[in-house]
Amino acid sequence: MSLRIQSGASGLDVTADFLPGKAPENAAFLRAYLASPRVVPGLHAMWTGPEISCPIPSQHLVDADYAHALPPENATLHPQPGDIVLAYVPARVWGGNPNPIFDIGLFYGPGARMLFPIGWLAGSVVAQVRPEDRAALADACGRIRRFGACDISFSLEA
Repeated sequence: MSLRIQSGASGLDVTADFLPGKAPENAAFLRAYLASPRVVPGLHAMWTGPEISCPIPSQHLVDADYAHALPPENATLHPQPGDIVLAYVPARVWGGNPNPIFDIGLFYGPGARMLFPIGWLAGSVVAQVRPEDRAALADACGRIRRFGACDISFSLEA
């Protein structure tokens, strides 16, 4: 099973392959969340470097039995280009937010780091953009960086 990531505004259209053997619970969360295609906001990250951050809106997770604390799996502090990283922050940890935070990070260049205002936070590499799509990922993410936030579509492919 693979993950299709698209945004008409930036020309983003890439495919990533899940890593269920390396991040089983995190990959299962993302596959359950994407049982129906989703559109989430995407914005260039401020702290982590070459990343488009796609925070999952908390209203998307109301009554979702799979939206629970996720363990670090295939953990990284320095994502590589093409890594799709799921970050989990428990409720009330970041600014007192009463909801847990689930964020899908699209890493597109070298020098990334999982450093946030709350400190270092290991994320789980749940998928990797296919090598032949990584240049397109970098180009599209560069456009998002230059032109601002946009909607990003996520869907599953067999």
